[in-house]
Amino acid sequence: MPNLQIEQEKILEAVLFAAGDAVPTALLAEAIGCDIPAVRGLLSHMSERYASEAAGIQLMEIEDTFQLCTNPKYHDYAKRLLPENPRRNLTQPLLETLSIIAYKQPVTKGVIEEIRGVSADHAVNKLMEYGLIEERGRLDAPGKPILFGTSEDFLRYFGLRTVEDFLKQRQQEEKEIQEELERLEGLEQQQGEDQEVPEPTESQTKEETAKTTHEEQNKEPDERIDNDNETDI
Repeated sequence: MPNLQIEQEKILEAVLFAAGDAVPTALLAEAIGCDIPAVRGLLSHMSERYASEAAGIQLMEIEDTFQLCTNPKYHDYAKRLLPENPRRNLTQPLLETLSIIAYKQPVTKGVIEEIRGVSADHAVNKLMEYGLIEERGRLDAPGKPILFGTSEDFLRYFGLRTVEDFLKQRQQEEKEIQEELERLEGLEQQQGEDQEVPEPTESQTKEETAKTTHEEQNKEPDERIDNDNETDI
């Protein structure tokens, strides 16, 4: 690897480490005096190097920004030093609300409540507290309701590059759940069919009819004998 490229990657690493938060690609290009495509090439090589070395840090791309983050493999060790982040405890109602905001953003609380059928006050307030959503202005309508959208921290939390990645992930999860429900339903139907008494075939019906007729014919002589005995008496 050329010495210039090595030096540029070291500069990018130092800048990203010092920044702490995500840094726009344009600012990184300005910092090392390169154009944006060249910076992206350097960042891509850095990311590959971290992965191949199983380093303790990784490079995360969030839309058009980059940030150095802890490798998830070593998260438990970092957690011993840092306070527990409450955002890890996302309940199903919070995830549903977050999905609606991601799909519909910018969206008002009223629209969220119409879709879920329940009050969204608690869920929206919690997501705001966790920093996963943010205000996006106000709707030009009576009352000027607040518009909500996902934040950059939302992408960082889920380890995603774009909101579209989150939507694809949720769609895949919903598809897998639906397929599992259909599979279970099919098993239940199969079990029900196995327990049902099968309908007799046409040949079985004819055999049963012939058997019954034969038995009735065998009984008739006995009845005539009984009647004859009664007459003699």
